[in-house]
Amino acid sequence: MRIPIIAGNWKMNTTPGEAVELIKAMKKKLAGIQGVEKVVCPPFVSLTVVKDLLRNTSIRLGAQNMHYERSGAYTGEVSPVMLAELCDFVIIGHSERRAYFGETDQTVNKKIRAALELGITPIVCVGESLDQNEAGETVEVITRQVKAAFSGIKAIEGTVIAYEPIWAIGTGKAAKGEQANAIGRLIRSLIRQLYGAEAAENLRIQYGGSVTASNAEEFMGQTDVDGALVGGASLKPAEFTGIVEHTSKLKTG
Repeated sequence: MRIPIIAGNWKMNTTPGEAVELIKAMKKKLAGIQGVEKVVCPPFVSLTVVKDLLRNTSIRLGAQNMHYERSGAYTGEVSPVMLAELCDFVIIGHSERRAYFGETDQTVNKKIRAALELGITPIVCVGESLDQNEAGETVEVITRQVKAAFSGIKAIEGTVIAYEPIWAIGTGKAAKGEQANAIGRLIRSLIRQLYGAEAAENLRIQYGGSVTASNAEEFMGQTDVDGALVGGASLKPAEFTGIVEHTSKLKTG
């Protein structure tokens, strides 16, 4: 039985003070929801203060990115060693990192390796653009991204994969539940080819892209969708807790 996972990606939003208020506004309700792994991913500057607020709760902490080297002359970067003392999760390969900051399939692969070596669970993002979707290239793109991301990696136990169609991120235009489920099946079949049936069955797959409390049931009711990577709605306490509540209801009964 896969434990569903809902992760909130705050992106470049909230000051440390605002992060404190956001956590306070939803901590009690989130912590009380059972059967769902709950993760918040604030900006780097707020990781320490949020970690303190989450102490002794069931809410986990994640980072939005990291470098693949453990140390060195990489001004402005944050290493996996720095995160290992703070975070349980790290988002890797988000489409915004790929589009704006030169992230490639190769750097995604390096970051996954670095995270796994230090016991940080990667949330690996894959997804196609609108042009690729309309050209019928979705399967080809997702297949390439998954195979490249895990190239040469021997085991991926615990790793989460998030399907985030780029055309749905921040646009208010979400995929249909059956579309997300079909890509979930594709990803699971690719992991089965790479790592075997057990790894594929245990793999948790999220959907991300304009997920809200009002459409969460459509996605969480799918057999090959095990949670969501939530963007804008994770900054709204009622929306985020609503998504987690719907997930608990549908996935755990």
